[in-house]
Amino acid sequence: MRPQAALSSAPGAGGIEISCLPWPAAWLDPDGTIRAMNEPMRTALGQAASVGGNLAEGLQNGDGSRLILALSRLMDGSPSALEVQTADGNARNFIATLARPVPEPRDAPLLLQLSEITELRRQLHDVQERESRWNHALVSSISGVWDQRSSGELYYSDVWRQIRGLGPDDTYPPTTEEWLKIVHPQDRERVLHCIERQNAGDPDYTVFQYRELHRDGHYAWIECRGACVERDADGKPTRIVGTDTDITARKAQEEWLEGLSRRLKLAVDISGIGIFETDFEVGRSEWDEGMRRIFEVEADHDIQLGGFWESKLHPDDRSRTLANVAAKIAELKPFTDNYRIIAKDGSIRYIRSNSLPYVDQDGKLKMIGVNWDVTEDQRLRQELETQKTIAETRSTEMEKTRLAAEHSALHDYLTGLPNRRYLEAKLDEWRAGKGNLGSGIAILHIDLDRFKQINDTLGHGAGDAMLSIAARILRDNIRLTDFAARIGGDEFVVLIDHDGATPALAAIASRIIAQMRQPAFYNGQECRFGASIGIAHTLVRDIDPKQLLQNADIALYKAKHLGRNRYEFYAQASRTMLADASRLSSELMRALENNEIFPYYQLQFDARTREVVGAECLARWRHPIRGILGPDKFLATAEEYGILAQIDGLILEKALLDLEAWRAEGIAPPKISVNVSARRLTDPELARGLSDLDIKPGTVSFELLESVFLDRQDAAVMGNLDMLRRLEIDVEIDDFGTGHASIVGLLNLKPTTLKIDRQLIEHIPESQEQRILVKSIIQIARSLGIKVTAEGVETEEHARILGRLGCDVLQGYGLAWPAGFAEATQLLNKHKKSAPA
Repeated sequence: MRPQAALSSAPGAGGIEISCLPWPAAWLDPDGTIRAMNEPMRTALGQAASVGGNLAEGLQNGDGSRLILALSRLMDGSPSALEVQTADGNARNFIATLARPVPEPRDAPLLLQLSEITELRRQLHDVQERESRWNHALVSSISGVWDQRSSGELYYSDVWRQIRGLGPDDTYPPTTEEWLKIVHPQDRERVLHCIERQNAGDPDYTVFQYRELHRDGHYAWIECRGACVERDADGKPTRIVGTDTDITARKAQEEWLEGLSRRLKLAVDISGIGIFETDFEVGRSEWDEGMRRIFEVEADHDIQLGGFWESKLHPDDRSRTLANVAAKIAELKPFTDNYRIIAKDGSIRYIRSNSLPYVDQDGKLKMIGVNWDVTEDQRLRQELETQKTIAETRSTEMEKTRLAAEHSALHDYLTGLPNRRYLEAKLDEWRAGKGNLGSGIAILHIDLDRFKQINDTLGHGAGDAMLSIAARILRDNIRLTDFAARIGGDEFVVLIDHDGATPALAAIASRIIAQMRQPAFYNGQECRFGASIGIAHTLVRDIDPKQLLQNADIALYKAKHLGRNRYEFYAQASRTMLADASRLSSELMRALENNEIFPYYQLQFDARTREVVGAECLARWRHPIRGILGPDKFLATAEEYGILAQIDGLILEKALLDLEAWRAEGIAPPKISVNVSARRLTDPELARGLSDLDIKPGTVSFELLESVFLDRQDAAVMGNLDMLRRLEIDVEIDDFGTGHASIVGLLNLKPTTLKIDRQLIEHIPESQEQRILVKSIIQIARSLGIKVTAEGVETEEHARILGRLGCDVLQGYGLAWPAGFAEATQLLNKHKKSAPA
């Protein structure tokens, strides 16, 4: 033992004693043989190493070769890390240094000293693991790290930059002021407050959210977590560290869920349902406001199982309902139930419920469901069942009602004829080859003439009576296989089975027109109307019924345009005429804008003295291409398009200017007369318009068509007539003798003058009957204090006879042709010179 002990404690070649060293030390030969070692070295190396043995041979798992390599590297005296796998299986880490005493030879023993760093290496490894773990966690959580120091040093992680669409080298606003520019305007003030509170260490502001402008232009929602980790001696923050997380997707989801929640709440509120959730383990139910409203229970009432709900059940439903609920809960199946409850006022309420029993994640048995009050539904259902019972006992009456409803839907309520809907169905039926109409078909489109005047003057009752008469005439003049319909207003359509013989169609149309021209009576008053008919026909079904109807409508337009009370067959030229009429209306509107409408004057003469006593103003159109056009070329179109009243007003204004010019020359006729349309006479603004004109009393007369006035006048018309009398504007009845006014009508109207129509004047020289008729009209007028003017005076013989019969005023081509202002001025000058002094 001594030699060994001596070796262990003896100094080496350098004379250094190692037994008293506190750290592991050993004397080694250059080949690794242990010459001596102290106890710390023995403890460090374990039982595998001993004095006299080789240090490399005592190590396992390749540590020996690594030790020799380490020894060769340590020969220069530099320290090196050394991990030793000892015989006891433990890995120990050391910092090893070799020293050669100087000036010993190179084969002298080496001093090996170890400083154990096993615990230090373990702690370093733990730190590295923690750092790696946190780094991976932050990356996987897509959270960006930021670190801000009061010195101005800033750190932003790659993820932090990615959240904002920034690359590694992209710049970021360096100051708070510039950074706020990319914060959403609605968040800026709140963000500054949150940062201030976060820096102050307020725990309520450790986390806050805001919107920041992303590099691609949209606003990204960011959740900022941060805290002050270092402060200076004054408590001011010197270092703030935190993370930013992009929560844009989460915000979108929250917004969607919030919208869904709102919609669900709205649906629940509107539906009136109540929602409950029952926990069978705790024996209690949670009821929302709807449930409490249905069952009339206060908000603070605790709903215990086996208590309140069960007590509300109707006695006759309680056992069945409870048994059904228990069975469904045992099966864990959703179910629907209907039961009754007793309300506080003693009434019975009907309840329907949908329930879902389930076991939650903690293994607890629960049930959710909805209830709603279906009392009103039950009442309605019972009422419907009652009505059904009544209906079953009255099936015959119901069938009659159904047939009547179908008839009403397809027929005109006034005339009983089929309506437009029925007509369209009939045409579709014909097109499909069904029904009793053959492949050949004719359409007669019928429009009543003068119906509006009857309706306006005698009232809607008279108009309805005329429509019924027209419907009867149509029924009487068609076969059972034909079809007649009223399609609206005063329009009718007749479908006739057509074999190609147009004379037969013409005969039917003529017969209808002739019968509709016959006098009709309403409340003892005679009414006269007529009919215009457009006819279109085909022998094949290969045509659109709508086109065929349009063709008949075009033919009807032509019939009305050519004088009414007639029929016309459709021809391509009729379509051209319709286009011409449309073009004429456009030109007429332009004529009014371009001042192309002006008056012509036909002088009127005293029947005894032949002095000029007046002038009728006649409308003319100075067409830029067709020259001067008479009223027969455009007045019908003007009336159809509703501008005749405008033309009447324009002629009056221009005539008043001409009359003023004639007064300046001393040749003005005592009076001028202008035509006025029925529409203008119903205008409530007529009085205002006339009051704006400089009309001298007694110098103007309005000529009204006799056909416009029957025995009853519209209140607006009578009001305007009274206004004309107050303005001392005379009223004349034009074309008297061709209409149907009675003596009572004349008394109501109180005209100043009657103008006998030229048709009654034309044959006076050779017709005794016409002379008697004219004489009678003159006598009636005189008895009523009304003057008489004769139109159509073509010859001196006409003038002589009319003077003898007592006529007051003469007008006609035999005395003076209509003329413009310049020619009329010459005629007035001529008559002034020839007049006796």
